[in-house]
Amino acid sequence: MAAALVLGGTFVLPREARRAPPAAEVSPSAVGAEEPGNPAVAPPTQQPPQPIDAAGVAEAEAALRAAAPARGEGPVYGSGRRGAAREPGRATARTLPALPARTASLNSRPAAIPPERRGGKGTLIFVIDDAGNNYFQLEPFLKLPFPLTVAVLPRLPYSERDARAVRAAGKELILHQPMQPIGRQNPGPGELTLGMGADEVRSIIDANLATVPGAVGMNNHMGSAATADLGLMEEVTAVAKARGIYYLDSLTVSDSAVPIAARREGIRYWERSVFLDNSTDRVSIVRAVEDGKRLAAKNGSAIMIGHVWSADLAQTLMELYPQLVEEGFSLSTISRFMLSEAAADDESSGN
Repeated sequence: MAAALVLGGTFVLPREARRAPPAAEVSPSAVGAEEPGNPAVAPPTQQPPQPIDAAGVAEAEAALRAAAPARGEGPVYGSGRRGAAREPGRATARTLPALPARTASLNSRPAAIPPERRGGKGTLIFVIDDAGNNYFQLEPFLKLPFPLTVAVLPRLPYSERDARAVRAAGKELILHQPMQPIGRQNPGPGELTLGMGADEVRSIIDANLATVPGAVGMNNHMGSAATADLGLMEEVTAVAKARGIYYLDSLTVSDSAVPIAARREGIRYWERSVFLDNSTDRVSIVRAVEDGKRLAAKNGSAIMIGHVWSADLAQTLMELYPQLVEEGFSLSTISRFMLSEAAADDESSGN
């Protein structure tokens, strides 16, 4: 089954075999820049409770809430400047549909709508990055009643606990692999940097995966310098192939080397379509989802990345969910989508 996850899915055609050196950070209005978020803030001082009783959990969560970044701030090992989704010819102005009233609650699930339904408009895949710093920011996303992928940062106080919670909630789990940015931001522990050899890359990713048990894929955290380096990305995609996990390019740089590396390693890969929370307010999130819907209707699918620290994101997605299904969109995860495509290919070939 692990091999199927590598071989299934839609192959994104590689670009020309060329790559300019990452001389400077791309503009926030261009493809990449680092993930949305504010500069890093000091990590929390409390130790992870392992094990801890119910009273201890409540005490730890209260301490985390007291130490948590303010609304709109990035994670402990924060992201860099905000970047826009890659879409040539993107419209600069559109009329948005009326925003759903705040009637849906994360504590209630619309029983009449199935978690996943095939529709004619395309497939929407939501990925939530930056889990691993605490549990209370992740919890609202685990209550969402539809398929979801959660990317957990490695080697942090809550990495293993968050990974277990994601799987227990029936969501898809992937490793949010820290990689070297062009700027001076700190991606956090377990970082891949330029100049690392094959053995070091493999050792770091293996150690990171051990703290995110059950991950079926990985994507890059930051990485505007790392993902533009062909040699490094060849090593990363080689590890992904050997481990039987997929690779999702978060596209934090305009000239990513991932397409060429993936082609040389003979694996399929995925690319982000939209960042959901370049701006964290509710109207901007709805606008980003509209971008994703348009791309899914055009291309068959769209991958939209958001972040656990985005204060309004979980509630906004909950409110939009019934509308998305009624409009005919399917909601899925990358691995489910890969398997469904493989099944469709088998059916069309008569196997």
